[in-house]
Amino acid sequence: MQVLRRSFLAAASVVALMGASPASAATELTLQRFFGACDADFGTNTDVTKAVGECGIITSIINKFNADNPDIHISVTTVEWPGYDQLTAQFAAGDPPDIVSIHHSAISDYQSKGLLLPLDELLSKNGITPDLFTDAARGGVTKEGKIYGLPIDNWTMLFHINMDLFKQAGLVNADGTPTLPTSVEELLAQAKQFREKTGKPYMIQNLANEKALFARNFYTYLFQQDSDFFADPTKVKLQTPEAKKVLELYKALYDNNDTTKDMDYAGAINAFLAGEGGVQLNGTWVIGDYNASSETKGTALNKGGYAVYPYPQLFSGKKAQYADGHAWGISQKDRSEEQTAAIGKFLKFFADNDFEWARTGHLPSVKAVLDSAAFKALPHRDTVSAIATLGTPLPPTVQRQFAIQNIVGEEMNAAIIGQKDVDAALADMESRINDLLANL
Repeated sequence: MQVLRRSFLAAASVVALMGASPASAATELTLQRFFGACDADFGTNTDVTKAVGECGIITSIINKFNADNPDIHISVTTVEWPGYDQLTAQFAAGDPPDIVSIHHSAISDYQSKGLLLPLDELLSKNGITPDLFTDAARGGVTKEGKIYGLPIDNWTMLFHINMDLFKQAGLVNADGTPTLPTSVEELLAQAKQFREKTGKPYMIQNLANEKALFARNFYTYLFQQDSDFFADPTKVKLQTPEAKKVLELYKALYDNNDTTKDMDYAGAINAFLAGEGGVQLNGTWVIGDYNASSETKGTALNKGGYAVYPYPQLFSGKKAQYADGHAWGISQKDRSEEQTAAIGKFLKFFADNDFEWARTGHLPSVKAVLDSAAFKALPHRDTVSAIATLGTPLPPTVQRQFAIQNIVGEEMNAAIIGQKDVDAALADMESRINDLLANL
């Protein structure tokens, strides 16, 4: 009897241990992303088709993945954009997230130090081959012949236009499209006409606490002048007539009161939605939200319509504007085979949902989505699809692109608001960037 009792207890213990075994638990992954927080609206949503905006769509895609894969659980941490100071600190501490949102332009900073996992093999195992992606998307994540991120889009800056105010200003063509400038002189003349007819600034810019917008504008109009300012990826050349023209253009808009001056990013968005200016300089990612506003009765954008176009071609060089992209990078660290397989499954899931992500306004990374009737039927894609050929990044071998962006923004701001003359700002911009690149 005692033997039978011991046998029963032993068997019960084995069953209990099996029930508590990690083998029955979900495979855990950590994911760190920017794109904002929106749990109040989308924290439990798994119907991706009903999500809107960057935050809503990305939150819903991850929710859907967790719901569809009960054997995997992705824990999400949201960081303030762009999050690279935090990511660098996490790598230094030996505790990076498994999956991280990363700009194409930032990949080299981590790949060059061996901190990101090459993904060619993992993507291939999950049926994701390089030929699935657009040239721009594939090129953005390819470093030294290997893929270091799942590209999820390409993005750029755009002219978001309040058509009611453009009509008031007399800046509408016979076919109902906005009249856009074709030179610096036309831009300044149209801005003056707009201000005189509407009493409002032509341009809404977030110039307070801002660096990225300055740099993106700067790069675009250097590209349009065929300026090869990064011919050497380790040394920039900015004391040039081309660079001076760009700073002088934006300084003239500022001095003539043809732009808003003291708005931060949120303030500029709210000002545009309230009809306080004609053109907001913002990215592909707000197309969905602005279009939704234009379809809502009683809004400023509903009154006369909303239009969106690439930046106008103001110079006689190549048709181009600065572009970048987002990707999922995978940290290089010890993990189980189950975790690696789960990451591959997530990457495949996100690639399969590229159309849903493209509803944000970003250009899809998957060629079949870009060419699809469903994508082309989305609002305003007929006017912004040219970005697929216009979009131009900095050379991929240029490191510390976000730090460079900050320097460009600081010096450009100093010139525009009159803290420095243009020549001095360009000299300091060039010197500071080259000091940075000389001490990587």
